[in-house]
Amino acid sequence: MLTILGFAMIATFLVLIMMKKMSPIAALVLIPALFCVFVGKGAKLGDYVLDGVTDLAPTAAMLMFAIVYFGVMIDVGLFDPVVRGILKFCKADPMRIVVGTAVLAAIVSLDGDGSTTFMITVSAMYPLYKRLKMSLVVMTGVAAMANGVMNTLPWGGPTARAATALKLDASDIFVPMIPALLVGLLFVFVLSYVLGVRERRRLGVLTLDEVLVDEKAEVKVEEKETETVLVGAGSGNGKNAGNGKSTLPTGGAGSGTDADEQDDDFQGLDPHRATLRPKLYWFNALLTVGLLTAMIMELLPIPVLFLLGAALVLTVNFPHIPDQKARIAAHAENVLNVSGMVFAAAVFTGVLQGTGMVDHMAKWMVDVIPGSMGPHMALVTGVLSLPLTYFMSNDGFYFGVLPVLAEAGAAHGVSPLEMARASLVGQPLHMSSPLVPAVYVLVGMAKVEFGDHTKFVVKWAALTCLVILGAGMLFGII
Repeated sequence: MLTILGFAMIATFLVLIMMKKMSPIAALVLIPALFCVFVGKGAKLGDYVLDGVTDLAPTAAMLMFAIVYFGVMIDVGLFDPVVRGILKFCKADPMRIVVGTAVLAAIVSLDGDGSTTFMITVSAMYPLYKRLKMSLVVMTGVAAMANGVMNTLPWGGPTARAATALKLDASDIFVPMIPALLVGLLFVFVLSYVLGVRERRRLGVLTLDEVLVDEKAEVKVEEKETETVLVGAGSGNGKNAGNGKSTLPTGGAGSGTDADEQDDDFQGLDPHRATLRPKLYWFNALLTVGLLTAMIMELLPIPVLFLLGAALVLTVNFPHIPDQKARIAAHAENVLNVSGMVFAAAVFTGVLQGTGMVDHMAKWMVDVIPGSMGPHMALVTGVLSLPLTYFMSNDGFYFGVLPVLAEAGAAHGVSPLEMARASLVGQPLHMSSPLVPAVYVLVGMAKVEFGDHTKFVVKWAALTCLVILGAGMLFGII
């Protein structure tokens, strides 16, 4: 019964958010609460929720201060050179923009943290997608898949969990998987190209002149409307005053503005924003490298590192308290949205684990595996990693399910290393799971409905996982 209710609860949640009948926060809270009552354990709902909140509180703290830290780093211009290079490649071609999104997300994912990857990628690419009227779910989908492949890095989480659960060395799991993961990443780039070509056919290819002239015309219309509404208001109060105008060229098409100047103007991040701190660039760069190094070496818990880093970067870059308050306020919406989602997800995971639903679901899936599949348990594990890592946390899968699967595989001569490698296959799909806090950073900053993102990305992410699994089998890794 718990197995059926567990699957029913997950299905109800996904259907309601994809049909936009409930917001993700409401669905994450109310649906598990209702099913907890169905199970007959409504009296223990409070305990389950508090247990879930306790488990996810460090993650919420990490995300809160990571958003502030990397938000400030984006403000002060740390990532502008990388972004500028990607944007120079992209220009106004939808195909290049989608491919550039995948490349940027893959590069930034080297830090092992999905939230920072999504913050930097969306901050850089969102203005381009909006300006060219491109599909924002393409951006979120491509970024999530690229990050999902890169999430298998030893310091990303899943590999370390698999190594810990099966008492193996993380490098022995990861290094042989590199060829298969590279094939998966290449597939994401090819898929980005295909999706980009589809966007190009839908929108056409614009020149920088056309995009900038169109934008300038829109700005003039908006300014006129603003002046009509705000009679007598100063120019500083206009809707497009400040940062909005700085992205436009000083002259329109045909005014003598050359291509290089237009490239400088066509930026995802305003190159003239008041928060830039060019004199502190190397300090910020070294601080970030030091922070990421400390994360990889596990010198301190990640929430503590980001808490210290956020406090330090605010103090050094913005020594005046009003400026610090302004920076915190600028990123408060993202902080609130993400932390709210995390604590709402704590209700969902708390009920799943507290009622025993997740244990019964995992046991049922292991029991239904035919005995004849024993010698192919690595393949079975790779396939199961798709739904299981999507419907439960990485901790639940790697510490609860993988050891059981590995034991079944060992009885048929399948090594734990093969099982561990196969368990990594589902990560491109896992990164869009409603139980992954980072995905709410992605859809929140991109202003995309979670249901729309899910409907778009699931099929492509699942296909990416199967490509990695196929490559692993072809190379004899799995």
